[in-house]
Amino acid sequence: MPETLIKVDLTQSAYDNDMIHNRWHPDVPMVAWVNPGDDFIVETYDWTGGFIKNNDSADDVRDIDLSIVHFLSGPIGVKGAEPGDLLVVDLLDVGPMKESLWGFNGFFSKQNGGGFLTDHFPLAQKSIWDFKGMYTSSRHVPGVNFAGLIHPGLIGCLPDPKLLATWNERETALIATNPTRVPGLANPPFGPTAHMGRLKGDAKAKAAAEGARTVPPREHGGNCDIKDLSRGSKVYFPVYVPGGGLSMGDLHFSQGDGEITFCGAIEMAGWLHIKVDVIKDGVSKYGIKNPVFKPSPVTPNYKDYLIFEGISVDEAGKQHYLDVHIAYRQACLNAIEYLKKFGYSGAQAYSILGTAPCQGHISGVVDVPNACATLWLPTEIFDFDVMPSAAGPIKHIKGDIQMPLSPDK
Repeated sequence: MPETLIKVDLTQSAYDNDMIHNRWHPDVPMVAWVNPGDDFIVETYDWTGGFIKNNDSADDVRDIDLSIVHFLSGPIGVKGAEPGDLLVVDLLDVGPMKESLWGFNGFFSKQNGGGFLTDHFPLAQKSIWDFKGMYTSSRHVPGVNFAGLIHPGLIGCLPDPKLLATWNERETALIATNPTRVPGLANPPFGPTAHMGRLKGDAKAKAAAEGARTVPPREHGGNCDIKDLSRGSKVYFPVYVPGGGLSMGDLHFSQGDGEITFCGAIEMAGWLHIKVDVIKDGVSKYGIKNPVFKPSPVTPNYKDYLIFEGISVDEAGKQHYLDVHIAYRQACLNAIEYLKKFGYSGAQAYSILGTAPCQGHISGVVDVPNACATLWLPTEIFDFDVMPSAAGPIKHIKGDIQMPLSPDK
C-alpha cells in the first residue's frame, strides 16, 4: 500500500491541520519530501473546508466567507526538482472519502461571488448529490443519473517571488479599472483568513498579506477546473521553487465544461493516489508556459448528445465581436430554456449543466462578427427522452421538488 502523506479529519477545522494552506506563496513550508518515482496518497478537504453541509438549506452557500477558500493539501517537495524543470504528476487514482459519499453544487449570491449566469440566477441555491459507486443522483434535481469523472479542480506548484509579484500587480491593476464592480473583477491578497500551513509568527503575517488567492488558474496551473484531468491523467507542471511545492484540492465528482455555476461541479472531500517525477530543464526544452497534460483513458461512455449553439449576440440583442464568453453563455441559456420545457426549474437545469459531463466547444472564432460556441448535453443521463419530436416536449418533471434557495439578508 502506498503511504498516505497527508491525512485530513473531516470533523476537524482545516485551519487546525498544518498540512493544509489556502494561499499561494513561496514561503509556505513543504509538509513532506518525496523522491522522483515515488507514489503516495494525499487526502483533501472539500474546497470550503467542510463549510457546506449535507442538508436542505442554501443558507451556508449564501453565508460563506469566500476569502477562506480554497483549502489545499501540501505543499509537497520533490527532491532534485529545481526552477526550470517540469514536475511530472501521474494521477493514478482519485476518489471520495468513504465516510463522506456525497457532494454539493451551488450558485453563489450575486452579492457574494456570483457566477457565469449570475444575472439570471442572482440568489444562493444548492443541490446535494449522493454517490453510488461511480454514479450520482440528487434529491433536489430529479430525473438524472450519471457516471462521475472525478478530478482535482485545483492542483499546481508554488510560485517564486517574481511570479507572485507579477500575479498581484496585474490583478490589482485589473481591479482598479472598476473597483466597485459586483461581483469583483479579481480577489486581492487578504491576510485575516489566510492559512499558511506551518508558517508561524511574523513570517506568517508577512506571507499572508502577500499570498495570492487561489481562485483563478495561473501559469503554475492552480484552479483550472478541467474535468478531463481525471484518473490516469499525466500532468507536466513548470517548477518555480526548489522542490516544486505541489499542492492540490477542490475535488469534483463530476463537472460540466466551464464549471458554469461557480460552485459549479459536484464538490467533495476525497483522496488522490499520485506518482511524481522530474524532467530536468523541461520548461525550456519544450517551451512550456502553462502546464500541459494527457487526459484520462477512462471517461463516461456517453455517445449521444443534443448540442446547443450560441453566438456572440447577448440577451439584449447587442452585437459583440467574436466574443466566445458571450457565445458560450448563450449556448447555456438556450439549453436551460429547452430543459424547462420538460418541467425543470431554471435552477435545476442550470445545476444539470454545471454538474453533468457536458462538453463545451469553441466552434468558430473566424466568421465576423459572431463567434460560435456549443454546449453538448448527453441525452443518456436523463430518465426520459429529451430529443425534439413532432409530439412536442412532455413535462416529466412535475415541479414538486425544488432546489433550496436562500434570499440575501
